Order: sequence, then C-alpha cells, then structure tokens
Amino acid sequence: MLAPVVAGFVLHPVLHYEPSIVALLGAGLLVAVSTAETSEVLSEVEWPTLAFFAGLFIMIGGLIDTGVIDEVSKALADAIGTNELGGSLTMLGASAVLSGVVDNIPYHVTWWALVLGADLGGNATAIGASANVVVLGIAERNRQPITFWQFTKYGLIVTAVTVAVSLGCMRLRYSAPA
Repeated sequence: MLAPVVAGFVLHPVLHYEPSIVALLGAGLLVAVSTAETSEVLSEVEWPTLAFFAGLFIMIGGLIDTGVIDEVSKALADAIGTNELGGSLTMLGASAVLSGVVDNIPYHVTWWALVLGADLGGNATAIGASANVVVLGIAERNRQPITFWQFTKYGLIVTAVTVAVSLGCMRLRYSAPA
C-alpha cells in the first residue's frame, strides 16, 4: 500500500488529486483489506495531536488569505534592505525565537539563516515543532507525561547552544573574504 500512496503523492499533479485525498484513499484501502478491528485502530490515533495541527493549518491559512503573511514579508524585506549579513543574523535569531512557539510549517544567505533559526528554534518549546507535539502525546499515553515547562527548561538550553554555534558559523561564512 505504501508504494501506490507514494506514487500518488508524486503523480498528484498529473492525477489531479490533492495529496490529502491520496493519503485518505490509501488509509481507506488499508482499513478495507485489514483484519484489524476499526475501533482498535482508531483508539491508537493521536486525536489531540491531529486537532492541534488542524487548528494550526486553519490559522496559517487564515493569515495567508487575509494578507498578513504577505505584509509581514514585505516589511521584513524593506527593513533588511541590502544588508545581507545584518538581515541574516536578525532572521536567524528572530526565527529561532518565533519557532519556539510557532511550528516552522509553511534565498541564499537569508535562506540559511531562516533554515537554521526555524529548525533549531523549534527545539525551544513543546509546541515549537511537530515532532515535539507528537512526542508529548506519546509520552502521555505511556504514562510518562512531560509538562510544557519541563520540556522548555531543557529545550531553551539546547536551542541557545545550537543557535549560538549557528550564529558563529554564519558570521564566519558570510563575513570572510571570498
């Protein structure tokens, strides 16, 4: 079943089916051919995590449709201007901070700054990355709950160290003579 679903993802522009439809068709087929009880399978689904991501995607879609994302992008581009190093370092730090509370769901020097800041910043809090939310759900299900503040206590340290190393790397890479 995995191979046809992956093929459906790859061919979705040709087939004119959205990836979500391909995934649901694959899941439906698995349910149809499986001998497992549907209620048993559904009890294993991380419903709170799915609800969290549904809400997140709705919120991001709303921000895109209302033009908020576009306006913020233009304001950032205007603020940075032609100062690539300053803009990159600012974007690295800001995206690391923002990624601690907003998942990084969704351009040369600034591209690296964004990638490093958003990815590493996601380690700061429990809601900073999809994987963090999933892990908290799994931990709670296994009666080993991790609180938001327990996660954040360690996450902030990891984030600070990795972002500091990235800042140094960015500084060396983009301020050194070519």
